[in-house]
Amino acid sequence: MDDTKPAWWVANKHIFTVAAGLLMLAGCNPEPDFRAYRLEGQRLMVKGNHGVARGLFEKAHEMVPEDPINLHDMADCSLYYARDLFARGDTVAAFREVDKGIEYYQRAINAHPGFPAALLGKNIALELKGQFEEALKVVEWAVRFVGPSAQQQIFLAQEMEERGDMDAALLRLRQAVAMEKENAAAHEALGKFSLRMGDHELAIRHLTRAYSLDPNRPGLADTLAGLGVAVNQLTPIGER
Repeated sequence: MDDTKPAWWVANKHIFTVAAGLLMLAGCNPEPDFRAYRLEGQRLMVKGNHGVARGLFEKAHEMVPEDPINLHDMADCSLYYARDLFARGDTVAAFREVDKGIEYYQRAINAHPGFPAALLGKNIALELKGQFEEALKVVEWAVRFVGPSAQQQIFLAQEMEERGDMDAALLRLRQAVAMEKENAAAHEALGKFSLRMGDHELAIRHLTRAYSLDPNRPGLADTLAGLGVAVNQLTPIGER
């Protein structure tokens, strides 16, 4: 019965069902495995569909309860949900989700000591928690600042690439760019990854964007010049 399900699940029930169907159409088994749930959850995160992604990560969590990256993503989803609750003015429920996010980040750190993405995420959540009174006064502030960072996704992409999971690494970097469209570091990371993967068109697109946002990033101009891009013809965004 739906009345036993959390509000986010009920609100996204139809989309969640569609996501499960897409997993099967993609050639997954009727009972998708841990990796299938994780990748589909990441694809939905990139699209901004955090509620359904959360359900998929929870399915993966049932299979492997202490996987650090999945715990990290569950924490991210709690912070996204908190942001939505802040936007609706429900600060009490929002901070419950922040607490849940902190707990998941800590479990990820326990499972993977020194895990930089989880350490950064926990710090963001704790900083928000410390601003409780400010968040109550200015809900817009909380809506703007609660949530994971692009830097977390870059850390995770590096870990995925080191493991040889290039699909997951690419999704992380796309998520970083989607989260912070004006973040030069995110565009540069995606551009350099694309270059390593042999996709020069995508590499040039994101490296050029990174240069336009921050032309002083070390080595970026040389990388673009090596790709045949005339950097002297590019106008930094701040000079337009």
